[in-house]
Amino acid sequence: MSNDLTTVTVDDKVIDRLFLAQQNTATLLAKTTARQRLAKLKKIEHYLLNHEAELIAALRKDFGKHPVETLVSESAVVLTQIRHVRKHLADWMRPKRVKTPLSLTGTRSYLHYEPVGQVLIIAPWNYPVNLALYPLVYAIAAGCTVILKPSEFTPAAAGFIRNLVESVFDEKEVAIVEGDGDVAAKLTSKPFNHIFFTGSPQVGKLVMKAASQNLAGVTLELGGKSPAIIDATANLKVAAERTVWAKYFNCGQTCIAPDYLLVEEKVADDFKVAYLNAIKKLYGSDPKKSGDLARVVNEKHFNRIKDLLDKAIEDGATVAAGGQTDSKENYIAPTLVDRVTEDMDIMQEEIFGPVMPLLTFKTRQEAVAVINRRPKPLSMYINSKSREAQHYFINNTRAGSTLINEYLLSFSNPNLPMGGSNHSGLGKSLGHEGFLEFTNARSVLKRNFLDLSMLYPPYDMQKTKLAKFLYKYL
Repeated sequence: MSNDLTTVTVDDKVIDRLFLAQQNTATLLAKTTARQRLAKLKKIEHYLLNHEAELIAALRKDFGKHPVETLVSESAVVLTQIRHVRKHLADWMRPKRVKTPLSLTGTRSYLHYEPVGQVLIIAPWNYPVNLALYPLVYAIAAGCTVILKPSEFTPAAAGFIRNLVESVFDEKEVAIVEGDGDVAAKLTSKPFNHIFFTGSPQVGKLVMKAASQNLAGVTLELGGKSPAIIDATANLKVAAERTVWAKYFNCGQTCIAPDYLLVEEKVADDFKVAYLNAIKKLYGSDPKKSGDLARVVNEKHFNRIKDLLDKAIEDGATVAAGGQTDSKENYIAPTLVDRVTEDMDIMQEEIFGPVMPLLTFKTRQEAVAVINRRPKPLSMYINSKSREAQHYFINNTRAGSTLINEYLLSFSNPNLPMGGSNHSGLGKSLGHEGFLEFTNARSVLKRNFLDLSMLYPPYDMQKTKLAKFLYKYL
């Protein structure tokens, strides 16, 4: 596993050249047909299918990631989105008639979908291929040009993306720019029409601030502390196994991973036993020896997660499972932390790693209060057989998405939009919403017959009566 950062240096002249070249191309792409756009997506699909071994090797080098996790969470998601777009793009692009009120008799109205134009996509490191390519798919479907910046923290994956982009696209349509935060700052200062950013809320604020200088649209896919509720009606064994899978998939480095547990007090001890058994079932008695558990991406994030764990223990929390670490491998064992309180640092920020805090609750109201004292999460998970409880938790909280008796899978359904709320994100992606995010729904009204000249000046009593009639009854 590599911890090296991408060292590609990009100067302002390169960025300026690419931006200008795409500026001249954007108008041409706006006129492309669904068939032409789908042909480009087909090339991405073929590349992913024909370079599976290189993709697996890249993610193994960056994360120590098992091929199953790579295929399921990186390429499969992108391929699913491409196939969904293929079925629906022609219809999405077609102008949509809207109803005409009686007062506008003689006209017809419709929505004309046009691309926003030039798009910047800034991808994160946790799913470096998936989260770079799926917004690219929808930007291409909408007819936009794209400059794509992959994460510098996953250089092998960035190299895979670079090879894909350069093999499939002319840089006048899609270009890749690599580099660190300084390069990202240079890119966000350019007058793009739309910026799609996936990452932390802290960096999201900087992106939004930069975009505001050019009045650019933004899509922010962020994160936050996504709660997982386990009530007394849940099947504890099943809930534990599903929670363990979702939490430690990609070593916990998933923006929609459950970030902390809220377990009903009367089943807390039984659930902890089921949770420990689930860790052993999925990763063995010594998870460090398991080839199925990825590693923390780099030393910086390893130290951040370890510090949160150490501080929680110092403040009175106890380790119920795991807790072992190895800085040489950036290894942190699948960990369950008990006796956690809300004021601990581990409950103040997104953990984004394989450490799971556990809190208990006596009543639903108490659980809801814990959730609502934090910013709106990107996802919320409810493990309960009670429909009444399910509805209560949904109706009394706010979240980007909610899964009941399951985890993570909403991202795999292209008919469900992805996106947060406030602190956890802005805008939507995936499916039709993903297409709309990169388009402008242009309002068009056309006069076919009649007109409103009977209401033009000079005004008289008859026109006044007509205006009053239209105001009251139409």
